[in-house]
Amino acid sequence: MEKIFNNTEVAFALKNNRELGRAHFLFKMIGNPSLVKIGTSLTNFALQLHLPVEGIIRSTVFDHFCGGVSEEDCLKVVDKMYTKRVSSVLDYSVEGKEEEAQFDSALEMTLKTIEFAKAKEAIPFAVFKPTGVGRLSLYEKVGENQTLSESEKAEWERIVNRFEVICKTAFEKDVMILIDAEESWMQDAADDLVAEMMRKYNKEKALIFNTLQMYRWDRLDYLKKLHEQAKAGGFHIGMKVVRGAYMEKEAKRAAEKGYKNPICVSKQATDDNYDACIDYMMQFIDKMAIFSGTHNELSSYKLMELMQQKGISKNDNRIWFGQLYGMSDNISYNLAENGYNVAKYLPFGPVRDVMPYLIRRAQENTSVAGQTGRELMLLETEKKRRKL
Repeated sequence: MEKIFNNTEVAFALKNNRELGRAHFLFKMIGNPSLVKIGTSLTNFALQLHLPVEGIIRSTVFDHFCGGVSEEDCLKVVDKMYTKRVSSVLDYSVEGKEEEAQFDSALEMTLKTIEFAKAKEAIPFAVFKPTGVGRLSLYEKVGENQTLSESEKAEWERIVNRFEVICKTAFEKDVMILIDAEESWMQDAADDLVAEMMRKYNKEKALIFNTLQMYRWDRLDYLKKLHEQAKAGGFHIGMKVVRGAYMEKEAKRAAEKGYKNPICVSKQATDDNYDACIDYMMQFIDKMAIFSGTHNELSSYKLMELMQQKGISKNDNRIWFGQLYGMSDNISYNLAENGYNVAKYLPFGPVRDVMPYLIRRAQENTSVAGQTGRELMLLETEKKRRKL
């Protein structure tokens, strides 16, 4: 397979010299774990004290990793990326809110993004997080089959109802919806809910997508069990396949509570698990749809090869490649240039509310071996090419 991800001219075609310089500066910072630590503490401190730092955050890290403060604000970025055939997934990235009013507003925002997706070819998916529409600890209780109080039962009913409203609306508007995965201890309840939505709304094709975090060693088995249910129930499976984002948290909790760490023993084991999952789904692609969420070049090449072997056209709607906005442009734009379906996750929300997401991004980049170095090398190559 021809190697296409080194073409920096294509990768950074949409960045002007100033934006290229800013990206280079940011990844240099992120590449230094102690700077990330200090920066995170200072940012949290400044936000708690309501110091006027939002402007600085907005013009640096926020604008690099986010589409805007509102869904309308994102449209400039959406349209610009689509000139290069890169689609967008509008992701309302407000995290850590636990009030009912907040859950209802996340529901409204998700319904709004479904409307956006219906009206705009450049937005093929909508997305939401289970904890965006309900409390994490309640998912955990339900997943462990604990007895719920009357008020908790009513609260759970509201969560189920929010899932139902979102998925029914996506079905009626014919818009694909991605449901993110989160911590393992809340995932069982979310998985059951999503499987129920697939059973209802994926009869003809995959519209409802769950997420498999392949740094968990048990996820391929879960997919195979779900596949048996799908065959019996006559529904299609949609899956966003990712490596995962809660590694330190997962290991820490497993150690504290004395159960087996749900994370694979090594990076290599995670990579193998990821590729095995994609391989399995490609064997049954007539009844499945894949959103391959990865910043890994090898995994991307492997999926491209499988498509070629099976004679599946590059723009087949059952197969999408996805990356985060502000990262791995070399993968996204070169895939799109070569005719594949590509969508960037485009986070948005008020600067202050999106900070937990941005901090997690910076910490993840620091902990993923080689990711930041790769970004820097590509940016430097492009700066040289432009003689900057």
